Amino acid sequence: MLLEYILIFKYFFFCLFLALLLFFVSFILIYQNSNAEKISVYECGFSPFGDSRSRFEIRFYIVAILFMIFDLEIVFLFPWVLTLDVMSDFGFFSMLFFLFILTLGFIYEWFKGALDWE
Repeated sequence: MLLEYILIFKYFFFCLFLALLLFFVSFILIYQNSNAEKISVYECGFSPFGDSRSRFEIRFYIVAILFMIFDLEIVFLFPWVLTLDVMSDFGFFSMLFFLFILTLGFIYEWFKGALDWE
C-alpha cells in the first residue's frame, strides 16, 4: 500500500517538474516582442468606451452561468464513463437521471431565449 502512494507522489512530482520545465524553457526560447499596443489594457479589438465600472447586460452573466453548468457536467461525466464497466445499475441510472434533468434545463433555457444573442 505504501508503495502505491510513493508511486503516486513520484508521478505527481514528475508532472510538476515537467510542467515547470516546459514553462521556463518556452519563456527563455521564445522571442519577447512587446510594444505599447500589445501591452495596453484593452486588447479585445475595440477602443475602450465608458467607465470600467459601468453595468453590463444580464446576458453576459447568464451565458457565464450556463457555461459553468455545462462545463461542470463534464466533471461528472468523465469519471462515470471511466468506471462504467464496474458500476452497478444504480450508478448507471442515477447518471442517466442527472443527464435527463440537465437536458430538461437546457430545453427550458432554449425556449426562454437565454441562448439568443440579439
